[in-house]
Amino acid sequence: MKIAINTGGGDAPGLNAAIQAATLAALKKGWEVLGIKNGYGSLYTDEPFIPLTKERVRGITFQGGTILGTANRGNPFEMPYKTEDGEWALEDRSDEAIEVFKKHDIDALIAIGGDGSMIIANKLAQKGLQIVGIPKTIDNDIWATDVTLGFDTAVTTATEAIDKLTTTAESHHRIMVVEVMGRYAGWIALHSGLSASADVILIPEVEYSFDPIVKKIEEREAQGRHYTIVVVAEGAVEKGGDHFVKGKVIGQSEQLGGADEYIADKLSELTGKESRSIVLGHLQRGGTPSSYDRLISLRFGAAAIRAVADEDFNKLIVMQKNCITRIPIQDVAHKMKLVPLDGDTIQTAREIGICMGD
Repeated sequence: MKIAINTGGGDAPGLNAAIQAATLAALKKGWEVLGIKNGYGSLYTDEPFIPLTKERVRGITFQGGTILGTANRGNPFEMPYKTEDGEWALEDRSDEAIEVFKKHDIDALIAIGGDGSMIIANKLAQKGLQIVGIPKTIDNDIWATDVTLGFDTAVTTATEAIDKLTTTAESHHRIMVVEVMGRYAGWIALHSGLSASADVILIPEVEYSFDPIVKKIEEREAQGRHYTIVVVAEGAVEKGGDHFVKGKVIGQSEQLGGADEYIADKLSELTGKESRSIVLGHLQRGGTPSSYDRLISLRFGAAAIRAVADEDFNKLIVMQKNCITRIPIQDVAHKMKLVPLDGDTIQTAREIGICMGD
């Protein structure tokens, strides 16, 4: 048996642990393991693979990032190319990708990625490629799995940053607006904001207005608390408004950002208080994975090899009630796990007095 491993989309803490577990479990069975370099885009180069050996994956569990490299571009079904008039366009080169796998006698692909990667994996499976998926995204928005690898570390990083910003906000009597990742799902904002005792949490699932936020700030002022911490997901939307888009590159999703500056400026205008904004950005993706992310990544990686051994293909490895199981990848494609508005975590935030902007 010869398998390939791909890490696609944004990087996340725990990827290397998943690569290590899948590689070691496969090598123990006597299989050959190849890693796809820098995402699917390298399939169209002369050397798309690197051999994964015990030596190459030794000691990588605690490392952030991915030893294989990754990319947000390189979707085989939407590959960028330059037209004769110099404009960029997209073309379907998925058949070429399938031929590369056949040429190298690859029996199965371990696809580690988020919602976009699972959409690609489902399409490749429909073209005959045998795939097992592993859920990776710091946004924790993959449907039908309790948690994705990378989320715990991202929340810890954001929480620690908010803790540090709280002390400076209190010292200067400022409003501090902290933007965290979360395009369409507010898991990072909610969990880190709640953990860090933020005063306001704004997530994509709840459209916000400024009146309740200003009221919260005024209440704190009346109590002698002259600072306010606002945690906002990059995809949070004002009632009647739209996402803040920084730009778009051909072959990629829209790049969101700017909600923090808008909210900080508006709150200064409405309250007369000094405010500052900060974007945590890719800081949330980097660094050493937490022990929890290492553990679930190792479990996901080993479970993927068990699925290949069982010839149970085109499945996604997921965690449900702390148990590893498999579901069809097609059940996940084009679905997203949003923060449930009636869930315990939002209820907790509201019950302890955190403003959700509504």
